[in-house]
Amino acid sequence: MSITIKTAEEIEKMRTAGRLAADVLMMVEPYVVAGVTTEELNRICHDYIVETQEAIPAPLDYHGFPKSICTSINNVICHGIPSQKRLKKGDIINIDITVIKDGYHGDTSKMFAIGKPSIRAQRLLQISRECLLKGIELVRPGTHLGDIGYAIQKHAERYHFSVVHEYCGHGIGRDFHEEPQVLHYGDKGTGPVLQSGMTFTIEPMINAGKRHSKLNPKDGWTVTTKDRSLSSQWEHTLLVTDDGVEVLTRREEEDDL
Repeated sequence: MSITIKTAEEIEKMRTAGRLAADVLMMVEPYVVAGVTTEELNRICHDYIVETQEAIPAPLDYHGFPKSICTSINNVICHGIPSQKRLKKGDIINIDITVIKDGYHGDTSKMFAIGKPSIRAQRLLQISRECLLKGIELVRPGTHLGDIGYAIQKHAERYHFSVVHEYCGHGIGRDFHEEPQVLHYGDKGTGPVLQSGMTFTIEPMINAGKRHSKLNPKDGWTVTTKDRSLSSQWEHTLLVTDDGVEVLTRREEEDDL
């Protein structure tokens, strides 16, 4: 599959899907508190996407995934399945939302802290978001994807954190996952060159310990850190414009984007 350059009509649909995905994260925030189950968060998001937004939660039944959102707590890197597990004070959780509207996808995720997390966890949340911002800053025509991965890896490792290698960002549009793959590590001057009209995600997964991950063989989805260290991820869907970048899933609270 080749990299698709979106038409003006497709870009408008991507803007709509991106805005809806961002709206879900803002809507659910008041419910992300100690005592709530991740299954309840799943239900709240599902109902909002289907009934209020009249859209489709992309993860549901995607290659057999059983829920409408991903909820990844503490040492879960990604693809955590909502369950009856209750959030408790000190937890950190990533909520990953992908919405389909008029055939196009908007994909975004955010970290939430329950109560006051440890100093180590707070630092991880801060640096991992900075990694996302470092990547976004480089998005413009002519940039190599390797430049983005290099900048993210350099920033994470500067603070003695590590970048997960097995999972990456991706092209997005009519399909949930399109070309290109967007690695969050690598070398400058490598990989595809960005062109105006490309849409893709940057979603660095940053570990407090070593980078290695393991997949839960029982559910086939949940990915955790091998050393049980904390992990943090932030994600945005991006459009390469003629002179830079448009963050399609930007939330109102994000004054720095």
